[in-house]
Amino acid sequence: MTDSNLIKGEKHTWELVIGLEIHAQIASKSKLFSSASTVFGAPPNGQVTYVDAAMPGMLPVLNETCVHHAVRTGLALQAKINHHSVFARKNYFYADLPQGYQISQFDQPIVSEGAVNIDIDGQIKEIGIERLHLEQDAGKSLHDQDIGNSLIDLNRCGIALMEIVSRPDMRSAVEAALYVEKIRSIVRYVGSCDGNMQEGSLRADANVSVRLLGDELGTRCEIKNLNSLKFLRQAIDYEARRQIEILEDGGKIIQQTRLFNIAKGETIAMRSKEEAHDYRYFSDPDLPAVVVSDALIAKIKAELPELPDAKQTRLMADYGLSAYEASVLVAEQQRADYFEAVAKNIKAKLAANWVISELLGRLNKAEIALEDSPVSADALNGLLQFIEKGTISGRTAKDVFDEMMENGASAADIIAEKGLEQISDVGEINTLIETIIADSPQQVEEYRGGNQNLFGWFVGQAMKRSGGKVNPQEVNRILKEKL
Repeated sequence: MTDSNLIKGEKHTWELVIGLEIHAQIASKSKLFSSASTVFGAPPNGQVTYVDAAMPGMLPVLNETCVHHAVRTGLALQAKINHHSVFARKNYFYADLPQGYQISQFDQPIVSEGAVNIDIDGQIKEIGIERLHLEQDAGKSLHDQDIGNSLIDLNRCGIALMEIVSRPDMRSAVEAALYVEKIRSIVRYVGSCDGNMQEGSLRADANVSVRLLGDELGTRCEIKNLNSLKFLRQAIDYEARRQIEILEDGGKIIQQTRLFNIAKGETIAMRSKEEAHDYRYFSDPDLPAVVVSDALIAKIKAELPELPDAKQTRLMADYGLSAYEASVLVAEQQRADYFEAVAKNIKAKLAANWVISELLGRLNKAEIALEDSPVSADALNGLLQFIEKGTISGRTAKDVFDEMMENGASAADIIAEKGLEQISDVGEINTLIETIIADSPQQVEEYRGGNQNLFGWFVGQAMKRSGGKVNPQEVNRILKEKL
């Protein structure tokens, strides 16, 4: 706990306490208990079976793929995989829940007791995970003000979700965002969820409370359905300030479920917060217990890819990268793979700098995903080889890279077509510098008289007379000798 995480009110200094419930849509072609498609963007009610619509007599059948993904994710979260878990009915009435209950897991989840690490300015903090359970999503209500009615789309009804519940271990909105980023990275690495927040396949509910240092946990409010890191941070910061103002005015916090109003940047009350007994949980009589064998756990564990933390450690050890460089590269598996392909037979630092600063910078500015990059890893590797060989300068390489990004041409073709190859012949450079010195007696005299700043002038003359093509390292070396 650092001072920067404390919030100063008008009367007291407060500590923020955050726990998160992340809902991750499982990467399955069909729903948790039916064969309906899960493809995003289908017409309303175009992906609904009789099971999803809760027609009488329709029975759910568990999707085995979803169970495997839950186990895979649990192992990646260093969590305990429970050999025996049970589905329960969570009873509540809402128009987009045709069954009148949600099939979820309550006191016997498939995964429990895990942890992930987040990096806060070089300091590692462990965030505890209480549980991961399987559940089906509800439908979606569309409120049409023009016709004065609400419409129901059941396409999401029955979509398989993993709900990942953290312990209340986070103390700032920044920590909460880092935790969501880490969970998103892990589920994408193991392939259990695409992590696409803008499409709703990964979203978070934030449980927020404040307390005086050393006090018991305060009354929490839950902010529902936050589908971007920006909104997550804004919602938590607003809710913390709201609660502090109430408490410092002598009021009490009412346990509520709240929504975040994006336009106003504030949380608004949705309903009073329910407790477990309000949902009247009981075991679903239509679904048998889920039994996960040791053999299945071992098989899935053996199939796990190298995970972000292990990959970061390896990149630092094998390539000599800083913790920051490695963390940026391992945030996405495809990004790390791209870097390793670029770094073949060239200096790793050069490759890391170009991938992080040049490639990702341009892609982010143009809003292009890495998989759609017009410059492949092999093409970037080819460009960097020209830098290492001294064929072109770093400055020229950036111009070449701009053209590669624009039209997908190879570095070799651009360099040849535009005649950009750097002059590295020592004899040619030596002749050029001797000519400059002969043409500049006054500057030579001043430099030798102690005006060291004139060295840059001589370098500039060499670059100017060569059209920027001369090798700057050789220019510096020969100039020092001659002057």
